[in-house]
Amino acid sequence: MPGPLTWLLDYETSPGDKIIYETEAKGFNPGLIVLLVIGGLLITFLVGNYILYSYAQKTLPPRKKKPVSKKKMKRERLKQGVSAPGE
Repeated sequence: MPGPLTWLLDYETSPGDKIIYETEAKGFNPGLIVLLVIGGLLITFLVGNYILYSYAQKTLPPRKKKPVSKKKMKRERLKQGVSAPGE
């Protein structure tokens, strides 16, 4: 003779019972959509910057360096121990 617990389990899963589950409307989670949009924009921004940077490296001429002032050149020579000409 089955115990009371097995009868209860059999009763709950019998095919004649109609169990109604309350479920939300199926679809994408709004938080997931926002995350995907922001992530997509961020990835697009980073990839675009990399493409522009690599294109600029290939096509633009190298930047000219600023001329070093005579005062700085004199100071550097004194640091290295070389006396400036004319002194």
